[in-house]
Amino acid sequence: MITKVQSWGNSQGLRLNRQVLKEAHMAVGDEVDLSVRDGVILVAPAKRVRGGCDLRALVARIPRDYKPEEIDWGKSVGREVW
Repeated sequence: MITKVQSWGNSQGLRLNRQVLKEAHMAVGDEVDLSVRDGVILVAPAKRVRGGCDLRALVARIPRDYKPEEIDWGKSVGREVW
């Protein structure tokens, strides 16, 4: 499919026809992962993990001064190997 980069206000964009979105398993309003490799623009559906959370966004919310610590889960109740 040949399309054209167009201006909308101060932004630029591409129009994608319905068939292209369908083949990419995407729909209007979906988030996409946009990257450039060797001068080629790649647009892919954003990968979601368990209920729509993005790992990068979750990690970004961890306070910089957070210090992980060991948690005591109590005594073994079966054949757990600690």
